[in-house]
Amino acid sequence: MRYLKYILIIFLLNQSNVNALIEVDITRGNLNPLPIAVSSLSIEKTSNEELQKILKKKNIGAEISKVVENNLLTSGLFNPLNKDAFLQKPDIAHLKPRFEDWSLIKAQALITGKVIYENEKLRVEFRLWDVLAGKEMMALAFTTVPTNWRRVGHIITDKVYERLTGEKGYFDTRIIYVSEKGPKTKRIKKLAIMDQDGFNIKYLTLGNELVLTPRFNPTNQMVTYLSYFRNLPRVYLLDIETGIQEVVGDFPGMTFAPRFSPNGKKIIMSFAMDGNSDIYTMDLENRVVERITNHPSIDTSPSYSPDGKYICFNSDRSGYQQIYVMKSDGTKVKRISFGKGLYGTPVWSPRGDLIAFTKLHKGKFYIGVMRTDGSGERLLTENFYQEAPSWSPNGRVLIFYRETKSDSEGKGFSAKLWSIDLTGYNERLVDTETDASDPSWSSLLSN
Repeated sequence: MRYLKYILIIFLLNQSNVNALIEVDITRGNLNPLPIAVSSLSIEKTSNEELQKILKKKNIGAEISKVVENNLLTSGLFNPLNKDAFLQKPDIAHLKPRFEDWSLIKAQALITGKVIYENEKLRVEFRLWDVLAGKEMMALAFTTVPTNWRRVGHIITDKVYERLTGEKGYFDTRIIYVSEKGPKTKRIKKLAIMDQDGFNIKYLTLGNELVLTPRFNPTNQMVTYLSYFRNLPRVYLLDIETGIQEVVGDFPGMTFAPRFSPNGKKIIMSFAMDGNSDIYTMDLENRVVERITNHPSIDTSPSYSPDGKYICFNSDRSGYQQIYVMKSDGTKVKRISFGKGLYGTPVWSPRGDLIAFTKLHKGKFYIGVMRTDGSGERLLTENFYQEAPSWSPNGRVLIFYRETKSDSEGKGFSAKLWSIDLTGYNERLVDTETDASDPSWSSLLSN
């Protein structure tokens, strides 16, 4: 972001000849994660003795390596090796690894680094090594304020992930969601935001009013969400960086909070008039509202394709809830889902190749994906109740929320965030301080 800059970018291999060490097959999953050694980052001595004590006590180098290690592990594509097996000290390995030592513990890739304090800033260097080929693959350095060390760990992971898989990473991102507390019949709901790994949680609203379905702007750190003010639904825009909030408009009977267009200049939404729900857009500069659908059936849950040319949405115009695709001006409407059950909450992948959805069939809820023409439907996970998938910015991972059953008094109920990748193999609970629902994934912060 504003206080972090790259000061050195060195690619020691010809990028046109670089091949990824991992081939990602989204239909089969990666059942053999790449063994990778993440060495603790060594701390270079400074003339400031008090600072040296603080750096060693906090051991920022080891903490940064833990962030990288945990990120790689949760991706499902890497197997970080136990540091107890490492034969070479971190500072020596960073200068020149003994590749035979790392091969001995079955590492195929190695990450080394060091932390330097200069001019009241942290300078963090890291290197990525191909153990099998005995070569350095990448060397980067960053300067940042000392409190920003976790973000450095996420950015390092993104660079390593991209170099080894050929895909953009998704670790230097944030997730906004609805924090929930209390019994099911009387929930207190606040907007909350956190790093994608569950750290640095902040609460953005007080819980005085009901909040629903926050969504990130794909181009910046703006969020739109629905809140009830004196029992009337209002759409808000919130700037995460400044905390400035504004009302977009009052839309009585709205059925779903808005999403941004890919360029962030419009929002698309559905709201009900005269008992019927249609899809509308609003230009955020001039507040001009345009009606996109005009049908006696319920049209809701719109989501733009990444190029902005198409919109997916769900409608019961066929008699029961299915997914449709149309051009962004509302023409050329085409139904794409034909499986058994009800389909909802469609959302277009950032890659443009898939649409994620929620499906209800025989009393169970599924999170699935299909191609944009409706072919190739794959159900990734099933449960008692789950919905609202949101894509990671690289289009490989989905985050959603899942509820548990409650008894007749509403006790025993919970809502939690879960993530799963496109293989369906790497399903994980995302830790939050409270119950959580309605997640939305940000774009990369370092872009």
